[in-house]
Amino acid sequence: MACNSGTCQSGSCRDEFSVGEDGRKPRPGPENGNGSDHASPRRGESIAEGVCIKCKVNGTIATTHPAVTGSGGDAGRFCADCFRSNLFGKFRFAVTSNAMISPTDNVLVAFSGGSSSRVALQFVHEMQQKAQKNFDATKSTERVLPVFRVGVAYIDETTVYPVPANDFDRAVNEMELIVSSLAPPEKQFFVVPTESIYSTDFAAERDRLTKLVDAVSDVTGKQDLMKHLRMSCLQKAAYENRYTKIVMGTCTSQIACHVLEATVKGQGFSLAADIQYVDARWKIPVVLPLRDCPSEELNMLCSLDSLKTVESLEQPCSGINGLISSFVKLLQVENPSRESTIVRTAGKLTPFSFNTAPEVGDVTTHLASKRRQKKYNLKPDESLPTESFCLICNSPLKKSNDFHHEIYSGTCSSCQFQILPKDNSSMEYFCSLLPRSMTTLPKYTNHNQKLLREQIQDCLLSDSDDGTL
Repeated sequence: MACNSGTCQSGSCRDEFSVGEDGRKPRPGPENGNGSDHASPRRGESIAEGVCIKCKVNGTIATTHPAVTGSGGDAGRFCADCFRSNLFGKFRFAVTSNAMISPTDNVLVAFSGGSSSRVALQFVHEMQQKAQKNFDATKSTERVLPVFRVGVAYIDETTVYPVPANDFDRAVNEMELIVSSLAPPEKQFFVVPTESIYSTDFAAERDRLTKLVDAVSDVTGKQDLMKHLRMSCLQKAAYENRYTKIVMGTCTSQIACHVLEATVKGQGFSLAADIQYVDARWKIPVVLPLRDCPSEELNMLCSLDSLKTVESLEQPCSGINGLISSFVKLLQVENPSRESTIVRTAGKLTPFSFNTAPEVGDVTTHLASKRRQKKYNLKPDESLPTESFCLICNSPLKKSNDFHHEIYSGTCSSCQFQILPKDNSSMEYFCSLLPRSMTTLPKYTNHNQKLLREQIQDCLLSDSDDGTL
């Protein structure tokens, strides 16, 4: 039974639902009788101003770290420990409920130096570190599951967006220091030039890449093309180094901008494919564990935990993307929940069948995949859709378009109007500059589907009861 003392720290006086950063309930503090320790109020009592609404003991971030952020939002409601626990809880729930990372995976974290990718790297590292501790604490005869491996990749876009050599070298050295300063297990760091999408002879392909980007006259089209090339580079680097998953630091704020951008560009059909937790349409599946975390919270965590970021190499948005980004920021100022509302609304779109983690034989992964199939009414064992994909951006196509040139029939409407040349006489030249991975993507997908069907043909059920097709 709880006592009436305002300074009692017994377990019965604490909130039974309060948890620490590690997910465990905090132990009762010592009773000193001098009233110096904060006590959680009894049921029915109001929480004092400036006290965390979760643990009801510590001061809020706004009172203990006034230099970090203003008094609004989570800073005025949670203490630093509870805020971090909540943010990591979102990440951990996304990973476990969508089977993003399994013990046998080799995970490549896409790192840009910003706060989103920095937090993604930190949280993945903490998961790996905990798995390693559990592995070391288990007897060698009882070790069944390995510890997943982690790598970090940075895409070098200086061929298209030149920066002073000293600034680039300094930024890369800071990134290497960030990765190397993480506790074991050791993580390999890759600097992947954008021109590596062509071949390993980077010097010979820089001119080709520059000509490809210069061939796109639309400002928004150039940015979208670079985004697609960036993903292709990550896929190539992950495949060549035998990674099985790519972790992106895409957060709620970035997804909210993408939802509006895709709507304006006429990409409504493929929008659902881009905003899910898992995207397995690629050769190496892509996962978004920070999908439910706004950028404001990620920036706050970097400040609280002194997580070093590298912002000097980021390129500002312009065109449609820049307008949408400014518009969403304005909405966020007027109503801090607008970004989450946009993402939740778009989340009601039905995902594609490839928006689930591929089954790899692991029991946990299999159960999580089944739960997601039931939640979104997805058909099991249909990992790839029958529709083709856009040659350039790899978006699913609703139907084949009737155009004279082959590339038009294999691209989405957004790429047709913003990236492809308007003059048909320039089309052959533009196609000659595209990486081979883009021009062969739909053929690879269709061939993979036919090969898979041939392998399981004997196990497929017939359409009639007598076994005849």
